[in-house]
Amino acid sequence: MHSLTEFQEQVGEWARRNFPNAEKWEPLLGAVEELGELAHAHLKIHQSIRLNEQLQEKREDAVGDIIVYLAHYCELCGINLDDCVTKTWSQVEQRDWKKFPINGKTT
Repeated sequence: MHSLTEFQEQVGEWARRNFPNAEKWEPLLGAVEELGELAHAHLKIHQSIRLNEQLQEKREDAVGDIIVYLAHYCELCGINLDDCVTKTWSQVEQRDWKKFPINGKTT
């Protein structure tokens, strides 16, 4: 398995070849657009309608696209995706919302 840093580097190389003049807002809006597609597919599954549209596949594709767009965004902004995820997870995993429903922690 590749690390997120390796993945980000690969996305960056691919994006520089395919979109050499991309501005930071472009992959950001791409991620937002894909989030909308993910929400649409999830809603239709929840409503049990349009089930002939391969909605599970659409959800999976949207999740993958969101991650690729975010890796490209991070690359353009000089953000290490792996560091962001690791730092955030180390904070989130400490929260216990069942035990501390106000803020997830004792303080």
